[in-house]
Amino acid sequence: MQPKFSTLLILTVVSVLLLVPFTVSSIYIDALRDQAFDMHQFLRGEIYKQGTGYAALVLVFIEMLLTARKRSRSWPIKIKMPGSVMIWRSAHIFTGVALLAMVLIHTIGARGINYNAVLLVSFVGVTLTAMVGVLAETGVLESPRKVFSFGGFKKARSNSKEKNNAMAEAAVVGGAMASEPVGMGKGALIRAMRAVWLQSHIFLVSVFGILLTVHIFLVYYYQ
Repeated sequence: MQPKFSTLLILTVVSVLLLVPFTVSSIYIDALRDQAFDMHQFLRGEIYKQGTGYAALVLVFIEMLLTARKRSRSWPIKIKMPGSVMIWRSAHIFTGVALLAMVLIHTIGARGINYNAVLLVSFVGVTLTAMVGVLAETGVLESPRKVFSFGGFKKARSNSKEKNNAMAEAAVVGGAMASEPVGMGKGALIRAMRAVWLQSHIFLVSVFGILLTVHIFLVYYYQ
């Protein structure tokens, strides 16, 4: 099953907290170098970087399995994978948070400069668009409301206050009468949100994938 809104909210908060060290890394990394130089050298060393880097790469491949599970139906060669789409989507969400934690461990919170900074920004964009988008969708799905109004209610021309209230409660999606609320149903609202967050997420995933491939190449080229 897909995680509930409360679970996704917790995961989103955890994701934001995992990003906090990147904003203050210049302070604690300098302090670590001054007070625990050997530890600093180990965290910056080849063994640590390769070990955590491979762990992060494994999580990236696991994330890619969801795409294979969802898109394989349209491929010439069908790939059958166990489990429902919802189970794989849940695994994708939790693995994404785990990947963010591993990136923090791999970089020890250092933002990097130049290319590495761009790579990190693209990854943060991938994570946040996914978490915020799924959180918003789940909030809509779990909401008891069937119609979501954004522009308020149009004034009804009636002398009866009770009649106005009754008409205001009768929400109609599209083609609403002048006395009814202007709003969107759950399906229409989710499609509208996906047109923004999902497309942005897919674009950032593509950018991150290219940057990550170049990053791996450069790491081994300059070894």
